[in-house]
Amino acid sequence: MSRRFAEAADENKDDILPVLARALAGVPPGGLVLEVASGTGQHAAHFAARLPHLRWQPTDADPDALPSIAAWATDAPNVLQPVLLDAAAARWPVERADAVVCANMIHIAPWSACLGLLAGAARVLPPGGVVFLYGPYRLDGAIAPSNEAFDRSLRSRDPRWGVRDAAEVEAAARQAGLEPVERVTMAWDNLSLVLRRP
Repeated sequence: MSRRFAEAADENKDDILPVLARALAGVPPGGLVLEVASGTGQHAAHFAARLPHLRWQPTDADPDALPSIAAWATDAPNVLQPVLLDAAAARWPVERADAVVCANMIHIAPWSACLGLLAGAARVLPPGGVVFLYGPYRLDGAIAPSNEAFDRSLRSRDPRWGVRDAAEVEAAARQAGLEPVERVTMAWDNLSLVLRRP
């Protein structure tokens, strides 16, 4: 099995980890973290190895991503075998999780995928369950200069893609039954959004 490598995932994993660990602090030992859009699998392996008291379920909508995720997971025994999961689907293959994590998906997917992610998280989480989102966001319509060209590139590849406004994501979360808890400013003009199921 070959491991795919994403430079961005390698660069941001240590920046994300302490914020993620704090967001997941309430997840009980042995709790299941469902990662949506695991991509290469680098984040799953890195985070699970450093949070060994949690079980990590990686997923991706692309079947070609699963071998790479599985290859990275060989170094972390608390990472489960990856499964196919389309965030926009009405039913997910994982029916219950203690937390949902999704990094760098919302801007490279249609808005329907974001809405599906939020609705699915609300379905699978228990009361108090956490959703952790990471990526570039607009703030009150404004976009960081470093993300302007990136946003144009995304929209040129697919007009349904693009950097979302954090407030719009949080409003959609409320509609899905999730409460925004925290915004954390991250390196490279990114944000972490923490949501919770009441």
